[in-house]
Amino acid sequence: MLIMAYPRVDILKPLQGFPDIYIDLAGLAMDPLLAAIDRILDDERLLVMVWNDYATRRPHCLTTGRRSTPVEALIRLQAVRRLYRWSYRQVRVQVKGSLALRQFTRVYGHAVPSHGTLNDWECALKPATVRLINQRVVELAVEYGATEGKKLRTDGTVTETNIHYPTDSSLLEDSVRVLGRMLSAGRELVGEQPDAPKSLFVNHTRSVRRLAREIARAARKKGADFTPKMHKLYRKLLKTTQATLDHARQAMPVIRRYGGLAGEGLADSLQHYLPLVEQVIDQARRRVVQGEQVPATEKLVSLFEPHTAIIKRGKPAPRDTEFGRKIMLDEVDGGIIADYRILSGNPPEADQFQDSLDNHQTLFHHPPDLATTDRGIASPDNEDAAHRAGVKQVALPRSGSLTPDRIEYERQKWFRLAQRFRAGVEGRISVLKRARQLDRCLDKGEAGFEKWVGWGCIVNNLVNVARFIIKPRRRRPAAGAA
Repeated sequence: MLIMAYPRVDILKPLQGFPDIYIDLAGLAMDPLLAAIDRILDDERLLVMVWNDYATRRPHCLTTGRRSTPVEALIRLQAVRRLYRWSYRQVRVQVKGSLALRQFTRVYGHAVPSHGTLNDWECALKPATVRLINQRVVELAVEYGATEGKKLRTDGTVTETNIHYPTDSSLLEDSVRVLGRMLSAGRELVGEQPDAPKSLFVNHTRSVRRLAREIARAARKKGADFTPKMHKLYRKLLKTTQATLDHARQAMPVIRRYGGLAGEGLADSLQHYLPLVEQVIDQARRRVVQGEQVPATEKLVSLFEPHTAIIKRGKPAPRDTEFGRKIMLDEVDGGIIADYRILSGNPPEADQFQDSLDNHQTLFHHPPDLATTDRGIASPDNEDAAHRAGVKQVALPRSGSLTPDRIEYERQKWFRLAQRFRAGVEGRISVLKRARQLDRCLDKGEAGFEKWVGWGCIVNNLVNVARFIIKPRRRRPAAGAA
């Protein structure tokens, strides 16, 4: 398959006003780490994976118009973004002003794509493709000798979604604000129509904000009249939100009829938010007015990231409750994240160990020699599953009261060494959160979340393989040497 690329530009055009000054990129020496990552990314299969997604976005651009941004430049720009924790705007500015990054990203002397272009191309990439890219990087790590897949340690963590702290009043306020903004836009599109009265497009955002502030002040005081006053304020807030929801339902067909193409898009957005707002009203009424305990699985904590889950992991405050998605990470020797899985809700981590073994077998074509986890994942069933898979050393520490035989088993030297190896996954998670931005996802939507986690793991693997490549090796003495 033909992969489009920029033509190599070794000599740029002379700078304006200085006709005798040229910039030579041919002999430019990159940072050794960047040079090693560039060598890894120069893989035909990686480019084909990305090309298959990009080619379906604008098929006509392959034969008409100016040449599109090459795939090899796009994948490197994405890697640069996560490597240095930059936004798309920062990527454009930094690459534009750096000769080394121009060389690494294969932009050379051409114009750097705008932040909007980078975002559009990233949105065209599918989460499944990002997972395939990570698998290919793991295969390259094996080829370079950075890992052999002999050791496996797995653990879970949480990546937060980019939302504010959810309360019933703030969610109701968000609902009225979003629907009110769309109703105001619909009024501009519809104009003066006999079957579209102005009362249908009223925006109650200001009054709802005032009610939300009063609820927050009342919650801080908590006096003798706390409960009656809160119920009164919440009833008013619920009544206003319900009225806005009813108006939006009635206005949606009107906007679709008179708004033209823009009206169709606005009506589709309303159709997306209406069931979410209805759920917010229902859970607020059940919890505040009726005093019902709403299960976490039935709660919606964000209108904009509805896939967000409420996760309690037994950690001390203020991290006892997190809002995001639980992620299982499988790490092998060499610091390589062999696989990542984004879980729905808050399932027990012990149920994921079998998947870790299966994925390891699929990727490396052999079971690990050593498999280890923490006490939260360890169980007799998981230990039996590891033995059936062919794992030689299974270091799953049990919790609770142990038999004398089990105590003796876990005191063996190899078991204690395996637990030292297991402790390293905590450091890996810390690095992923601090340096690879897995603490909080800044992309939108569930697909954006999956790709955000995937790129964090990919860049982690690229950096570790690159460090292995540039690490100096000791030469073995020749046979028979003194």
